[in-house]
Amino acid sequence: MAIRILLSRKLGEVRWTQADLARRTGIRPSTINDMYHEMCERVNIEYLDRICNVLNCDLTELLVYDPPKDREEVIKAYRLPDKKTKG
Repeated sequence: MAIRILLSRKLGEVRWTQADLARRTGIRPSTINDMYHEMCERVNIEYLDRICNVLNCDLTELLVYDPPKDREEVIKAYRLPDKKTKG
C-alpha cells in the first residue's frame, strides 16, 4: 500500500497504549488496532481529526505517502482502456 498509517510510531512517541487512545477519542478499540497495524482499507476522516486533536499532532505525522518503486507499472494498471471511435 502506498499510504502508510504511522499510528504505532506516534503512540510510542507519546507513550500511550491503544486502549488509552480508544478511551480518549471514543473510537472502538478494534478500529484503533486496525489502524495501528495498518490493516484498514478505509479511514474515517472524523477519526483522524479526533486522533490528531488528542495527540496534538498534524495529519502528516499520522499519514504518509510511500510511492511504489515501479510507479509506471502502477499507473498502467489504473489507466482506463482507450475508447475506439466508430468511423
